Amino acid sequence: MKMLFDFFPILLFFAAYKIYDIYTATAILIAASAIQTIGHRIIKGRFEKAHLITLVLVAIFGSLTLILHDEVFIKWKPTAINWLFAIIFIGSHFIGEKTVMQRMMGENITLPATVWNRLNLAWALFFTFLGALNLYVAFTFDTDTWVNFKLFCMMGLTFVFIIAQSFYLAPYLKDENHSN
Repeated sequence: MKMLFDFFPILLFFAAYKIYDIYTATAILIAASAIQTIGHRIIKGRFEKAHLITLVLVAIFGSLTLILHDEVFIKWKPTAINWLFAIIFIGSHFIGEKTVMQRMMGENITLPATVWNRLNLAWALFFTFLGALNLYVAFTFDTDTWVNFKLFCMMGLTFVFIIAQSFYLAPYLKDENHSN
């Protein structure tokens, strides 16, 4: 359910683009991101940082797209978000006592420090790769292809990466289950 909630602005963007155009889809993306962020606050009693970061970048790039009537800005948004997350993940190796991954998952699983560091670095590299791939698709192909890529390929690559991460973590989780 959380996954659907996290992806619903993208799904609405995709549907609006297919029915209307990139500008209507962009306006709906801004509204859906605001609803998502506020909805999470109402349901959970707190804001989720990733939603807030995404909302700010969606509002900035989406507003530029709408005001200047130029789709290039909304095409930059996924790269900006992914690269910002990559910077945050890399920065967490140097700032604070725990990496972002350890802060996110540390209450649920126990891993050696080297595994947390590798996992965090893997996510940073993944976000960097997704940002670069988005730019390649956005500026090599037409908008229709980019919108399809944004929904299906970026989401698909994320699912594949999460599954690969699960396989990487599996031996450590088995050890944790046997020690309990």
